[in-house]
Amino acid sequence: MRWSGQEIDQEAAGGPTNPALLSLSGLVRSVTTPEFRGVTFHEVTAKSALNKVPAASSMPFDWTVNPYRGCSHACVYCFARSSHRYLDLDAGADFDQQVIVKVNVAEVLRTELAKRSWARELVALGTNTDPYQRAEGRYRLMPGIIDALGESGTPISILTKGTLLRRDLPQLGRAAEKVPVDLSMSIAVFDDELQKAVEPGTPSTAARLATVRAAADAGFRVTVFLMPIMPWLTDSNAQLESALAQIAEAGAVRVVFGALHLRPGAKEWFLEWIQREHPELAVGYQRFYGNASYAPSGYRKDLARRVRPLLARHGLDPHEDEDQPEQRRLSAGRAARRAEAPAALDLTPQPALF
Repeated sequence: MRWSGQEIDQEAAGGPTNPALLSLSGLVRSVTTPEFRGVTFHEVTAKSALNKVPAASSMPFDWTVNPYRGCSHACVYCFARSSHRYLDLDAGADFDQQVIVKVNVAEVLRTELAKRSWARELVALGTNTDPYQRAEGRYRLMPGIIDALGESGTPISILTKGTLLRRDLPQLGRAAEKVPVDLSMSIAVFDDELQKAVEPGTPSTAARLATVRAAADAGFRVTVFLMPIMPWLTDSNAQLESALAQIAEAGAVRVVFGALHLRPGAKEWFLEWIQREHPELAVGYQRFYGNASYAPSGYRKDLARRVRPLLARHGLDPHEDEDQPEQRRLSAGRAARRAEAPAALDLTPQPALF
């Protein structure tokens, strides 16, 4: 890729196409390349790498690292879309086409992990935007992140749709000799035509299954996230049976499953896509999600009732999506109890976006 030759000269161009980009903290340069037609990469120097997860979150981890903001996978349903609004960018096309790259993230992470106050808690990657989106092939941020975490004695969790994970399997294997390493692959759609429509920038389902197999063969116990399961698009018994059979054949040991949820930002973008691509489903989706972020409780219970026997049949350990209203209520209660207790960790949370 001729990345340097594609640097955008903002002044010569009469200013940026989006003035908000001038306010990006630590902006080094903005880059375009023919290999990523329509996508601009904004390289920034990060002030922080570790992000503290809010206490009220239902997520089973407290710390994350996000080397990228925005994602060229362009998944129509992506829950992280609203995070781009914090950058004064929109949750639709900008999320797909204006990607922030924290070029020094590994170095900053090493500094933070070296603090005496760091308690070596699990750090999760891929919880906001994918660390193995295609640009990782150029920027190679993950090797430095993996080394920093492993050498500091910090457990690692990675969730990705990206087949670039295979590049780092030997390195992850070495890290696993020092710390727990958990690998998960997200595979939501097993119909090639639908996959290309709803996740246009992602590797194919077959390529992701092959990556699961490669990780399993390397000795990892791989989890597959069968999420989101989309009502009337990917939720028939036949579709679920086929998906789980392929997941088991690829060597995964556990499946996390859950119905589509649509928060503000993702909701508008997805419902617009439904109206355009599947107008016959628009009324049903409006009924499910028009006034809610989650599918109705009855639908989610029925989905679990149908999925669990299939998981048992294929020898897959079941685990339901933890980002659901019921889990959030439990998490809120736990957060309230934690707030009454003395803080156990004095590492200052990093509120900065970069």
